[in-house]
Amino acid sequence: MRITRPTRRSALLAAAAALGLSVAAATLPGAAGAAGAASHQPVRPTIVLEHGAFADAASWDGVVTRLQRAGYPVVAAANPLRGPATDAAYLRSVVGHIEGPVVLVGHSYGGTVISQAAAGLEDKVKALVYIAAFLPDAGESSLGLTNKFPGSTLGQAVEPVNYALPDGSQGADVYIKPEKFRAQFAADVPKDKAGLMAAGQRPIAAAALEEKSTKAAWKTIPSWSLVTTEDLNIPVEAQRYMSARARSRTTVVDASHAVSVSRPEAVARIVQQAARTVR
Repeated sequence: MRITRPTRRSALLAAAAALGLSVAAATLPGAAGAAGAASHQPVRPTIVLEHGAFADAASWDGVVTRLQRAGYPVVAAANPLRGPATDAAYLRSVVGHIEGPVVLVGHSYGGTVISQAAAGLEDKVKALVYIAAFLPDAGESSLGLTNKFPGSTLGQAVEPVNYALPDGSQGADVYIKPEKFRAQFAADVPKDKAGLMAAGQRPIAAAALEEKSTKAAWKTIPSWSLVTTEDLNIPVEAQRYMSARARSRTTVVDASHAVSVSRPEAVARIVQQAARTVR
């Protein structure tokens, strides 16, 4: 049997035919429609979660699970808890390493941090979400906002622990007393879980609660707020006041201050509401 080798001319014709088929396929109405649909898919911003005092990144575990299941990339950032300026600078460095749009979520003192960190990043940070959190204006402190309204019993539940600084002076960290942790911080969290949270709580520098904010990103970036009615750390009226002042889209839930642990579905829901507005 004789095998005929393809000539150069036939090979070129075959390549041209294949190219013609490819071009034809690319210009079919269905193909163009599919490409257009793909280009109009909703943007999936990265959700950056900033914990507050007396908690750590693990306090977001239930929220992270739900957000990842919904298809969102998530970063549960570590908060140094040293003061608004220091902590905001650290968070800005985290945001700077993320490609694409970001939604910042802050719990408790974490709200103070995201408010300062996001200032000037309007092209990057598209929404702010406050979870039982502070929304301070420039010149306000977390402690000052707490004391603005009655209802917080945190002062009776904490104790300072002094530590030495490199220059020989002393600083003070603040912890919630273990025996008071659940009632003060996480009354609607199962006892065993609250015990683990108390053992692993991250202290905050006492000076951080008195340090005044210098910027308020909620003035230029859309915000959402989750207000907790059973909160003994930040009075509910303080939360309502700050949320109304910022014109945040506000949701109210019956929960303790540890709402990200006790009600992760409610927290994930409001975060997704904010994320869906990102274009």
